Amino acid sequence: MKIEKTQSDEAVLQELGKRITRRRIDLQLTQAALAVESGLSKRTVERVEAGSTAQMSSIIRILRVLDLMDGLNNLIPEAVPRPLELLKLKGKERQRASSKRRGKHSAGKWSWKDDR
Repeated sequence: MKIEKTQSDEAVLQELGKRITRRRIDLQLTQAALAVESGLSKRTVERVEAGSTAQMSSIIRILRVLDLMDGLNNLIPEAVPRPLELLKLKGKERQRASSKRRGKHSAGKWSWKDDR
């Protein structure tokens, strides 16, 4: 099943757990062996495979043992500044996000369009 943004968190966790289980079985690893190699408890591995929430560090440990660390680069791609942004910032990196600016008409009193 493809993971989509319309799915609930629980459905996504279930799918990730199934994929981790499939990869573990493909590598001929038991849950106990995966737990030992990753430094986690067997119960933590069971919970991840069942689709329960887990700490990110636990997921990383499991992905490392299952040789799936390359997938993390696709999860959140490295931010690369655009050329015009580099010129504007003079080589500096942005440290904060700015809020959206309001237009000229939003500063006045609010009213329904019918009230004009």
